[in-house]
Amino acid sequence: MEYSEKSIAGIFHNRAQQYRHEACVRYKENGKFTDISWDEMQKRVTNLGLGLIALGVKKGDMVAIFSDNRWEWLIADLAILSIAASDAPIYATNSGPEAAYIINDSGSKIVFISDQDHLERTLASKGEMAGLETIITFDPIATDDTNILTLDQVMEMGAQSKDKAAFDERLNAIDSEDLATLIYTSGTTGQPKGVMLTHNNFVANIKQCYESHPTIGHHDVALSFLPWSHSLGRTVSVYLMLDIGAVNYLAESFQTILEDMQASRPTLVVSVPRLFEKIHSGLLSKVEKAPPTKKKLFGWATSVADRAVDFRVQREPVPFFLNIQYKIAEKLVFSKMRDALGMDNIRIFISGGGAIATEIDRFFNGIGISVHNGYGLTETTPVTNANTFEVFSFGSVGPPFPRTDIIIAKDGEILIKGPQVMKGYYNKPEETKAVFTEDGWFMTGDIGFIDERGCLHITDRKKDLIVTAGGKNISPQNIENTLSADLHIEQAVTIGEGKKYLSAIIVPNFIELASYAKSQGISFTGNEDLIENPAIVKFYDEKIKDLMKDYARVEQIRKFTLLPHEFSIETGELTPTLKLKRKVINEKYSPVIDGMYA
Repeated sequence: MEYSEKSIAGIFHNRAQQYRHEACVRYKENGKFTDISWDEMQKRVTNLGLGLIALGVKKGDMVAIFSDNRWEWLIADLAILSIAASDAPIYATNSGPEAAYIINDSGSKIVFISDQDHLERTLASKGEMAGLETIITFDPIATDDTNILTLDQVMEMGAQSKDKAAFDERLNAIDSEDLATLIYTSGTTGQPKGVMLTHNNFVANIKQCYESHPTIGHHDVALSFLPWSHSLGRTVSVYLMLDIGAVNYLAESFQTILEDMQASRPTLVVSVPRLFEKIHSGLLSKVEKAPPTKKKLFGWATSVADRAVDFRVQREPVPFFLNIQYKIAEKLVFSKMRDALGMDNIRIFISGGGAIATEIDRFFNGIGISVHNGYGLTETTPVTNANTFEVFSFGSVGPPFPRTDIIIAKDGEILIKGPQVMKGYYNKPEETKAVFTEDGWFMTGDIGFIDERGCLHITDRKKDLIVTAGGKNISPQNIENTLSADLHIEQAVTIGEGKKYLSAIIVPNFIELASYAKSQGISFTGNEDLIENPAIVKFYDEKIKDLMKDYARVEQIRKFTLLPHEFSIETGELTPTLKLKRKVINEKYSPVIDGMYA
């Protein structure tokens, strides 16, 4: 049976019938990747969908998913969508109260959870969730609670269902403007809002992705590791891959990405800038410790790459002698580097979810790994722009997608219209009205400009712009990118709102810093001891002054504080997509900040 492709569910079931016994998903089990065929995926999705119908899930009902990425998450999502219901994913790192807020706000009566830990978090806040009726666990968990079922039990209910036709009836009844999901904003300020994304939003965006990069297809191999509770991971790492029929490897975690990359040898990967920063930092670290001959060879090869990369990304002929040098560097250095990283088959590496430092972008493209920087928001499903093989500009997020209009408002704000723009915020008409102009443009909250090639450049978040005591508007993101690109700096936050000058909170790269300290004969007992050493403070002072030398005087970092630990999701300074929570950082480290202005 062929289904309408006006929904993600319809697309999945059509591809499952097309590719049947081929691998759809590969996941880690006992340290090795294991296949699930398209046929088996469809069977599980259908049985789970029928099981949910048996549990009383009606068209338009909401079901929550509180789990990390795993094949069961995908089965649950596709089953919910197939029966014309909607889902509300919850970040795996959320606390019990945060999960309770989303379950309550979305009106979910059923929640899928992954394991014992998530079950305990959910049960600890169950008193706050008046409407929650049933918990379905992915892991088999022994319990006497009749309201807690396992995924296998619900799929078995579906397998035993006597109303098999109900599944197809629901699937065929989906309208393109029906709500598919609520993706909750990360909540960098205030309570998260449920972004209403329709089936048409998703279908339109994956078709735009394909039109932007038409060489992708069934022949591709993907590696997925971004959280599916976020729109970039959901749309591009999952739904796009289902649409083109690519086999999708599921990484174990962010920490195992390089290991999983080496095992899967993907051709398509979607990432956030943090991964590129980590890999770049790791490579530079190895080079620093390499023998002088290898260090010199690497320095020569990367200088050749930097001189050749602009010709290569613009698909222009590389000058003759430079091209000869590049071919030598490719054979001696770049090919070996890509092979060691598991990136020898990479055709396209999409970077989104934040700004990537231009020098890191140039480095990867220079060594033969095509990194295409893109842009979007949860409210735009998310992608609106991406660099392509045809139109590429360093420092930009590329041209707009097909059927996407972008203009710049008088105050520099980026405004967007397109089929991927959200329906609105769930049960929040006033907040929805506040982000649209009277003539229907979505107000992104980002500041930017469009260059002569039609490529969009993001200069900062409107709300992140620092206005100093002298009235100067400063973009913290550019400064932070420059700082964090340094080998010895892991993270950086620019401070200066309402202040006379800029300061920064710096998190060192402690592996590199420890190595430097030992080379200088500096003894230390731990991170705190290390960052208080006057020689280390002087080292960072000189480094920051050098990194800031090309910035205007008003943009210079005048004072800084070194932190003994990284910002993290767990400690509340980062969103689940690794963005800085500036408000949290300003409040949490207010004594430190006050000290820099005393």
